[in-house]
Amino acid sequence: MSALPACPSCSSTYTYEDADNFVCPECAHEWPRTAAADAVEESRVVRDSVGNVLQDGDTVTVIKDLKVKGSSTVVKVGTKVRNIRLAEGDHDIDCRIEGIGAMGLKSEFVRKA
Repeated sequence: MSALPACPSCSSTYTYEDADNFVCPECAHEWPRTAAADAVEESRVVRDSVGNVLQDGDTVTVIKDLKVKGSSTVVKVGTKVRNIRLAEGDHDIDCRIEGIGAMGLKSEFVRKA
């Protein structure tokens, strides 16, 4: 069985083929088969607040005080975060901050150091 691409609209994995199109049964989105081949070649590019391209292992600096959800601590402006990992989803960056622990950051609140 061939692997069908996930829906580009809702990321559902239950897509099926219908003539020359792929169809998502969950959101009713339809897209041509040829577009799926082009989408596979695209790689995700994560940029910081200034527009620099971020990669795994980079060091970034926080540009805004960030409240830590579920805690009374705050990540202060100027905090350096080493060895970031790029992630999929809501937050672009997975990292470990000294004194706080593992957390996810959005790339719009950091700049490359």
